[in-house]
Formats: sequence, C-alpha cells, structure tokens
Amino acid sequence: MKYRSFGNSGWQVSALGFGCMRLPTYDNNPMSGNVNEEETIKMVRYAIDRGVNFVDTAYPYHKGSSEVALGKALQEGYRDKVKISDKSPVSKIKDDGDFERYLYKQLERLQVNFLDYYLLHGLNRDRWLNIVGRFNLLNKAEKAKQEGLIKHIGFSFHDSYPVFQEIVDGYDGWEMCLVQYNYLDLETQAGAAGVRYAAQRGIPVAVMEPLQGGNLAFPPEPIKKMLYQASPGRPSYDWALQWLWDQREVAVVLSGMSTMEQVVLNLDAAEKSAVGSLTAEERTYLKETIYHKFKEMILIPCTRCYYCMPCPQQINIPFNINLFNNGYIYGDVQDRRKQYGIFGNDASECMQCGECEDKCPQQLGVSGWMHRIHQVLGEGQPY
Repeated sequence: MKYRSFGNSGWQVSALGFGCMRLPTYDNNPMSGNVNEEETIKMVRYAIDRGVNFVDTAYPYHKGSSEVALGKALQEGYRDKVKISDKSPVSKIKDDGDFERYLYKQLERLQVNFLDYYLLHGLNRDRWLNIVGRFNLLNKAEKAKQEGLIKHIGFSFHDSYPVFQEIVDGYDGWEMCLVQYNYLDLETQAGAAGVRYAAQRGIPVAVMEPLQGGNLAFPPEPIKKMLYQASPGRPSYDWALQWLWDQREVAVVLSGMSTMEQVVLNLDAAEKSAVGSLTAEERTYLKETIYHKFKEMILIPCTRCYYCMPCPQQINIPFNINLFNNGYIYGDVQDRRKQYGIFGNDASECMQCGECEDKCPQQLGVSGWMHRIHQVLGEGQPY
C-alpha cells in the first residue's frame, strides 16, 4: 500500500480508503438495509490486511446497516488498525438535542467509544446557514471533541464552489473535507478549485465518487476504445483512480466497493499510485479529449447514490435515469424501452413533489427528467 500526507495532520493515510455506502447486499439493491454482513466483514478485513487504514460511513447508508456491518468488521483488533470517518446527519437535525442523540446512536452501532473523524454531512448553503448555524453544530462538535467522543471535525459537501469557499473560511477548526471529484467533475460542486483551496489551507481532502457512480469504470464503447488506444491494457477505472492519485492535493480516495473483486482491483491500483504518475500528455488527454467526449454522451450526470430514494410514488429514479442514459450512450434504446416496460418503473407517475430534488446532491432537476424519460422510454419519442 502507498501512503500519503493527510493535510497538515502529520498522519499518513492509505491512498485508498474503504467507502461503506455501496456494501454487498442480499437483494443487490445498493441502498437497501439488507447488507450481507459476512461478505462485508471479509472485504473490509481483507482491505485492512493489505494496508487500508481509513474507512468511511454515514448514518443513513444502507438505512443504518452500514454502520452496524462496519462495526462488526472492526472487531477482533481491526478497530485499532484504522481511522473511522462517520457523518452527523445534518439534514435530520430538527431539535437542539438531535446532534448528540445521533452521535451516541452511531457510536453504539459501530461498537466504538470514539470516532476519529466526524463530518457534518452533505453541507450546502441552506444547511450551513439554517441548520449548522441555527443549532450551533460546530460548538456541539467541539464539545464532543473535548469529551473524547470524536477526535477531528470535518464536513462533506454538495453545492457550488463559492459556497465551498464560504464554508472553508467560516470555521478555523476544519480537519478534513470530503468532496465529489473525478476527471468529469472538474467544475462540478467544489471541483478542482475547491480541492486546491482546501489543500492550500492544510485541510486534508478526501475524495468520494472517484468513478462517478461507475460511469468511469464502465464507459461507453467509443470512450473505452479511445482509452485503450492511448494505453493498451490499462482498465478504464485505473485511468480515473490514477488521475486522482496523480494530484498532491488529494489525500485519500474513497471507493464504495460491493464485491471482493472490486476490493482486489482497487487495492492493486492503489499500490501503483503516486503523485506525478501520469505523463503531461495523459493528463491533457483526459482533461480535454476524454472529458469533452463524455460530456457529449451523458445526458444526466447521475452517480446512482440513491439519496433521492425512496420516492413517494414508488418510482425507481436511479434505475430510470440509468436506462435513459444507456439507451442514448449505447444506441440501444429499443432494449431499454423493453426493460422500462417489464420492470414497471413508470416515470409518468411523478407528481412533481420535489422531494427528490431537495435530496439530490447533483441538483439534477429530477422531476423534469422523469417527464422526459417517460416520453422517450414509455411513449417512444426520440431523444
């Protein structure tokens, strides 16, 4: 395993961190609470045995089962080998005592006495002003730190770069930030500018969605061919991961792994990682040629995080978006229309309630897309 500086902390973090948002489940639903704990324990411990020393989870992941499964995986001495990052469910905080109540619940689920890093989850401008500010969450976090319940305070982020800058500048005690970043999201959310801004201030930068929900691991055939021609034998996912590790500002890359095969492949990639591992030509190729080709082909940049679920109308929103995107990208819309009909995820049932849009980290305007998806997949209209 390769290790990297975790900001100005003086601690060395493994290049790869284990993200626990997409654990293996018995029903193959990436957000279900039906986690396969036995397989999860094997995967997490295998990763730790090969040098991973950072694991990340959150209160809502797998409907709470992520924290429980991770807690079991960290028994038998494994807790002492890693630092745990968990997240305060900021969007759920409605009363003055909620911060502490959720924190104690998370410690119980994980079977630990303290958390190494405790992040304010999914900050945007509204949550920063109207929840973090209103309920004095930073003061509460500092009190929990004084009591030894948490060791370090951080935040995860889903908004624009100006808001990211505002949050970074709004508190002197940040000891970690978690941002969505990959070679397609150069200007999305915090983006490259945010990564540099935090790193320049000594704040460790952890990266989520390094493969943009799998889009960069399984790209459309034209892009797959272009990447192969540039470097025969290098997998698409390796391009994306090495692009991140090539940057000194990135401390750790969190990968949400659902199978042991993914764990092994990610670990193998991490062991080849280094700052400056890509050539100038490779960086330019990804940033310009591949980036622009991808942007032409992906209609809806959904990462399949499933934050939008459940839908009050029982619409499987990520499933429908994936069908819609793939019909366009791979040119097989007829097959996608059959799947749309068979599985009965009728997007026309959308009532435009906006609940999904409030929860979508990508701010995709989901309700409007549901109408368009039904026109194309359900009614046979062209893209």
